[in-house]
Amino acid sequence: QVQLVESGGGLVQAGGSLTLSCAASGGTFSLYPMVWFRQAPGKERAFVAGISSFGTTTYADSVKGRFTISRDNAKNTVSLQMNSLKSEDTAVYYCNRASTWPVPRASYNYDYWGQGTQVTVSS
Repeated sequence: QVQLVESGGGLVQAGGSLTLSCAASGGTFSLYPMVWFRQAPGKERAFVAGISSFGTTTYADSVKGRFTISRDNAKNTVSLQMNSLKSEDTAVYYCNRASTWPVPRASYNYDYWGQGTQVTVSS
C-alpha cells in the first residue's frame, strides 16, 4: 500500500505563490502516474493536476497556466507549484498515485488518501 505525505501548505495572499510537496513510499514510484486533488469546504474532492511516469502533464481547466506539477523519481516526490493564487484555490490539497494514464479524474478511483495539506488564500 502506498503511503503519501503532503506538505507545504499555508496562508498566502491572493496573487501569491506556494509550492506543495508529496512524499510517496511503498511500491516503485517511477512506474506510476501521480495526481493532485483538492477539496474545498462543502465541496467534492476535485482533480487538479496529473503527471505520467514519463513527465507528461495534464491540468484542470481552473488551474491551467497557473499551476505546474513536477516529479522527482530519485526522491520519490511530486510537487505542485501554484502561482497567481486566487481565493477559490483555498482547499485541502491531496496527492495520490494513479494506476493508469490518462489519470482518472474522479476521486472515487483512488482507495487511499493521505492527510492532505491546507492552502488558504486570503483576498
